[in-house]
Amino acid sequence: MKQSNYVTIVITVPESHADALRAAMGDAGAGKVGAYSHCSYSSKGIGRFMPIKGSNPYLGQENILEEVVEERIETVCSKDILEHVVEAIKKAHPYEETVIDIYPVYEIGHKRATD
Repeated sequence: MKQSNYVTIVITVPESHADALRAAMGDAGAGKVGAYSHCSYSSKGIGRFMPIKGSNPYLGQENILEEVVEERIETVCSKDILEHVVEAIKKAHPYEETVIDIYPVYEIGHKRATD
């Protein structure tokens, strides 16, 4: 199999900001699958972090372990617009340090109806 021109973007965000982040990614062009736009998948979980000296956290206090309900959002993105989408994510995401995972997507062909 060969790599496609698409990647999968995975990011976690506080549940309170999930809709806005999905909209920002979709409006920037991520999540386009065939004749559909703004496609994504989400699951909920608990994010944990401890702000350390010098941090400016969106929530939490220095040296205190914080837990927050977050959504893990997954979507696809053309490599051609990846930098633009990443910038849109950074603008919409409330965290000072935004972790964005990007994975290659392999071509597997399209499902076709049988005539």
